[in-house]
Amino acid sequence: MLAKRQQDDFALYEEQPVLKSVPRRKIQLNTRLRSKCLVLVLAVSAMAMVLTVMSGMSASRGYDLVQAKQEAIRIEAENERLRLEVAQLRAPQRIQQIAANQLDMVVSDKVYFASEK
Repeated sequence: MLAKRQQDDFALYEEQPVLKSVPRRKIQLNTRLRSKCLVLVLAVSAMAMVLTVMSGMSASRGYDLVQAKQEAIRIEAENERLRLEVAQLRAPQRIQQIAANQLDMVVSDKVYFASEK
C-alpha cells in the first residue's frame, strides 16, 4: 500500500508539464518617478524638521514666559514689602523718637508763630 502511494505521488510529479524558460524582458526603471518620489520624501522630511524645531522654540518660549511671570510676582511682593518699610520709616512717632534719643532734641511746650501784619 505504501509502495502504491509512492508510485501515485511519483506519477503526479511526472505528469506536470515542464515550463519553458521565457526570455525575460529588460526592466525599464522609471527614473523620473524615482526622482519625484525622492524630492517628495526630502520635502516632507524638511517640513517635519521645521515643525519639530518650531515646536521646540514654542515650548522654550512658554518656559521663559512662566519664569518671567514668577519673577514679576516675586518683584511685586518685594515692592510691597519696601513700600511698607518706607511707610514705617516716615512715621512721625519714629522721627520724634530718633530726634529725642539720638539728637537730644525735645518737644517744646510752647509754640510761637511769627506772622506779618
